[in-house]
Amino acid sequence: MVTKEALNEFLSTQFKQSRCTVEEINAERAVIRYRITEADLRPGGTVSGPVMFLVADCALYVAILGRIGIVPLAVTTNMNINFLRKPAADRDIIGECRLIKLGKLLAIGEVLVYSDGQEEPVAHATGTYAIPPKRD
Repeated sequence: MVTKEALNEFLSTQFKQSRCTVEEINAERAVIRYRITEADLRPGGTVSGPVMFLVADCALYVAILGRIGIVPLAVTTNMNINFLRKPAADRDIIGECRLIKLGKLLAIGEVLVYSDGQEEPVAHATGTYAIPPKRD
């Protein structure tokens, strides 16, 4: 397992534009936090859909890297998201990912996206990542 600290260091150096931080990583799940600012809001006082998609994608990436090690060239091949309810504009967004399958070349995961502190998810996503083959 890769540590939370190592993943946060990787994200902060390789994705300088990102405001995602790893809150928890273990064999069962990954939890990330995205700090909401006014720039993330859309008309109607809600967090934009692209932000929730970003959180889902990042949570899946972190869950995979937590299990296989830091492999920067793992890439999204498919992501589907269902927006379930309006997220709170004044709360961070939390992504909780559970890996469904981790193979040699593909990983599939499920992500629930929440407004921090609220029980009901605001979005549900499933995604697939391509993992580059190991080189000898």
